[in-house]
Amino acid sequence: MIQRELYLQKIRPFYESDLIKILVGLRRSGKSVILSQIMEELLATGCDESQIIYINFEDLEYAFIQDEMMLYQYIKDRIDKNKKYYLLFDEIQQVQNFEKAINSFRAVYNVSIFITGSNGKLFSGEFATLLSGRYVSFQIMPFCFREVCELKQVTTTQEKRELFEDYFVWGGMPQRFLMRTEQETRVLLNDLYDSILLRDIMLRSNIQNQDLLNRIVEYLVLNPSQIFSAKSIVKYMESVDRKISTETLYHYLEHITASFLVNRAGRYDIRGKKILTRMDKYYLTDAGFGKIRNTGMKTEYGALLENVIYNELLVRGYKVYVGKTTKGEIDFVAVKDGKKEYYQVAYYLTDEKVLEREIGAFKEVDDNFPKYLISMDTLDYSQNGIIHKNAVDFLETP
Repeated sequence: MIQRELYLQKIRPFYESDLIKILVGLRRSGKSVILSQIMEELLATGCDESQIIYINFEDLEYAFIQDEMMLYQYIKDRIDKNKKYYLLFDEIQQVQNFEKAINSFRAVYNVSIFITGSNGKLFSGEFATLLSGRYVSFQIMPFCFREVCELKQVTTTQEKRELFEDYFVWGGMPQRFLMRTEQETRVLLNDLYDSILLRDIMLRSNIQNQDLLNRIVEYLVLNPSQIFSAKSIVKYMESVDRKISTETLYHYLEHITASFLVNRAGRYDIRGKKILTRMDKYYLTDAGFGKIRNTGMKTEYGALLENVIYNELLVRGYKVYVGKTTKGEIDFVAVKDGKKEYYQVAYYLTDEKVLEREIGAFKEVDDNFPKYLISMDTLDYSQNGIIHKNAVDFLETP
């Protein structure tokens, strides 16, 4: 397994901090591996193994730890108040009221705490109330294209373009690269998809109508990169003899995004420089889920490429919005450290008309922040301050 340096470099400055380090993300996206790599780095810097306590709550060995008091007692019995300890809790959502134990450890002992979870809602509510301002969070994504290139040890331009064809369709879930055949990959992704629906959405949110949940998720999976319209989904549900209110739909969406199966991009009014409500876009956290759920629909390669670029911008640490202009939209407004970048994504610039349309999306942008046009074309179409980049080159270059 590769060293996930993209995330470790962000987490490393907090190793000794008393701020709680939270790693959240899609189930099986590599959070446990990153915890292992953190432990290796702690040991390499001279930390004694006895000062590291790691618990994976999906391991039956720890099934007896079911609530905050059991967790508190287990840790209390293993630490010396005169020493510093590193507590690493993997998939902590298995423990009821875990946030109370975490708060107590932080308040009473000399500890550095790392926790992971596969449901974003676990780190809101009482957790946020108890520990407001006392934690930092990191969203862990499946392998980005750069990591896949490192894993596969490809170096030439031709090898990278061939590898991208596979990544573009099947995504970057780490375990899939251990599979030998397409059938094995399908089985893995289907099992993971079902596990997310059951364990990270239904059981965590007490949703009872599994069929309705499946229908909503499938709609999102099969229509990535599209402007979300509650009215359209309600009509779609009616077409398959399912009725749902707008209120219920948004309730389901909240739990679906909390599972990290999809990410939501809000809308940003470029002229008014403000974030808008509703009319969002939803993007798959991993393209492979779109592949396994597609039962014959035509693949929209432009939408897939847009999805891949969106995920890459998240990996690079940007907050990503869909840009609204008076006459249309810009695919992405990426914001980091108070600065913005604008992105248009097209699969191929097939003719002058398509090029003019994509370039024209930037006309209403009247600031000097960078503007990028990303496509699969290898010719350079940069013009008028707009930087054109080949998608593969963009993805494999930091």
